[in-house]
Amino acid sequence: MSLKYTVLAFAIALPAIAILAQSPHAKLAAVASASAKPPMPTKLKFLNPADIDPAQLLPAPAKDGSDVQQTEMSAVKNLIHTRSKERYAEATWDARHEDPTPFAAVIGSNFDLTKLPATAKLLKDVLNDQTVVTSEAKDFFKRRFPVAAEQPGESYREWTCDAADRKPSALPLRSYPSGHATMAYTFGVVLAALIPEKSQAILARSASYAYSREICGDHYHSDVEAGHVLGTTLGVLLLNSPNMRSEIQASKAELRAAQITK
Repeated sequence: MSLKYTVLAFAIALPAIAILAQSPHAKLAAVASASAKPPMPTKLKFLNPADIDPAQLLPAPAKDGSDVQQTEMSAVKNLIHTRSKERYAEATWDARHEDPTPFAAVIGSNFDLTKLPATAKLLKDVLNDQTVVTSEAKDFFKRRFPVAAEQPGESYREWTCDAADRKPSALPLRSYPSGHATMAYTFGVVLAALIPEKSQAILARSASYAYSREICGDHYHSDVEAGHVLGTTLGVLLLNSPNMRSEIQASKAELRAAQITK
């Protein structure tokens, strides 16, 4: 996951501008390099590994073929068949914005991270540790995604909002917890503390964003609820991290100066 800021996008585009005088093969290589997705973070910056052991924070998901898993699967299928086009379009938008931008709708148009460098830095660091912890949890539980457990044939494209077209057999064992949901609740807890006047709207947006993963068919309800638990836990831990205190204070001062909070 990565923050998608306008300034960052421009910076990434700059190397491509310099390829005009190169050969066709060099141009293609330069464009591919310039547009490559940054590697997933693998090291924590603020959290203590002892505080975030997934085995101590989350229960194991239901096993494939169990009565609980089959009940969950029925719920996934029901949502796929009953969702409205409008809500599916919203869920698709959410799926493709793994960053703080979904919260701008409830915080306000002045929540522009290109003009809030301290807040952007804080949220980038929050995202780093959230990504590392969520990835470790996914690797620990090794749950198949609903579509991989069901193997629905050519209709598998109905089970996702992701842009990549990957057959169920190609999906990794990383359904639990939902990464999008964990991110949404981590950001929600942090932003609610930074902007308490809008805490309820912010947390409601976290819930709506997380529910989009069920609307998409990408996750079971328990995947999303695990993200709720993990994300809330991470948000609280990060807010209380002594190492993050200076960044939090800088963000609060910046948000007050921008009249986003009092």
